[in-house]
Order: sequence, then C-alpha cells, then structure tokens
Amino acid sequence: MTDFKILGSLEVIKGDRDCTPSAPKLRELLALLLLQSNRVIPTETLATELWRGEMPRSAQATLQTYIYQLRKILCSERGGENRDILMTRPPGYVINTTCDQLDATRFDHLVRSGRAALDDDDPATASTMLHSGLSLWRGAALADVEPGPRLAAHIAWLEETRLTALELRIQADFRLGRYRELVGELRALTALHPLNEWLHRQLMIALHATGRRTDALAVYRDVRRILREEVGLEPSHQLQHAQQAILADAPLRELASY
Repeated sequence: MTDFKILGSLEVIKGDRDCTPSAPKLRELLALLLLQSNRVIPTETLATELWRGEMPRSAQATLQTYIYQLRKILCSERGGENRDILMTRPPGYVINTTCDQLDATRFDHLVRSGRAALDDDDPATASTMLHSGLSLWRGAALADVEPGPRLAAHIAWLEETRLTALELRIQADFRLGRYRELVGELRALTALHPLNEWLHRQLMIALHATGRRTDALAVYRDVRRILREEVGLEPSHQLQHAQQAILADAPLRELASY
C-alpha cells in the first residue's frame, strides 16, 4: 500500500521505499490532487494552479505528461495493484485514496472522534485521540511544496484545523487537571501566536491553578500591550474577566467555565 503524507513535507512511501517526486511541478500537482482526494479536479483548475493563470500553449500536453509521470511513480512494480490510484475522470483527474493512506484523512478522523468524546464528557478519550491526531504533524503542511493560490488556501485551512485540534486537546487536558504540564507548552504557543487571546487566557488559568498568580497577571499585561501596539485594541471581555477573576482569587471552576 502507498502512504501519502502532507502534514509536514510531502512524502510518498511504498513499503519501505521513498517514492516522493522531486520535480517541483510534480510535487505541486500531487499535493493538490491529494488535498482533494477522491474528488475530480478539472484540468483547467490544475493548469491554472500550476502556471498561475499564465498558461503556455503547451499547457494541456505538459499536464498530461505530468500525470503520466505521476502514474509511473505511483504504479507498483509488483503486479500494478496501484494502477487505479490516479484516474482520468472528465473533466479532469482524481486520485483515489483510502482513509488509511493519507495522513490528513487520519488526522481529520481523530479530531472528529476527539471532539465527540469531549462533547460526551470523556476528556481522557478526547485527549488521547487529539494527541494521536496532532502527532501526525511533522511540521508546516506541505512545507517543501511551492504553492499557487488554490494550494495556499488549502494549506491555510489545514493549519487552522491543526490549531482547532490543539485548542480542543488543551480543553481536554484542562478537564483532566493537567495544568502544570501545560504551562510550558502554552508559553511556547503564545510566543508563536502572540495575538491569540484564547491561548493567553489558558496560560493565565494554568498559571493561576498552579499557584503562580503574579505570573498569570503578568501574562495579561503582556498581551494587553501587544494588542494595543499591534492592532490598537483592548483585550476581549473574556480575557478581562480572567484578569479580574485572578485578582479576586476566584475559584478555578469559575475561571475555567467562563
């Protein structure tokens, strides 16, 4: 079976062999097909992506050559069991994958399962599922592929789903009382996402829960300064409430439930 990885650098693994195409256009074409696997992508859409709207006269023939080259890479040497993985389907092409072949599909399944467990008040299962899903990421999505506008939009969407999964996992770990373990991670995340008020609020709560009230209030002062300097805004009502609750030494359940 061929495994495809896009949650990080692009990889195509067949058995124990790395069969990832090296040519930039082939990598971009494969990435776009994988991001919409099991769905037909029109030839015009693929050509527009590959040549950024400035298509040469030979675009159609060149695209057919790229498809042929991808088929050679994906077709197994042993009996051709992968011969139907990349198909011509009017008005374009489709790459067929199972739920186990593409890491992004596995990630989506684990996040959905984790969210459902959290909704069912089962934070332990939710945390396990979401940890497993996030562990599939090996870096930025398709980090070594030069994207056109359509591919860039898909990559941005993938990164947003990654952040959503991370927030859900933090919620699950909060419900399990893992405040001390989360402080270091939340500090790193707020440094990476300095305008994300939700992450700053979670860091304040985690610090307060571990008896570091002064540090929690320092986080509020820092994010307030950043918001004023970067976007000219005051902290959200939720963040202000967290600060006031910490100042009043409110019970943790009041902070965490707001």
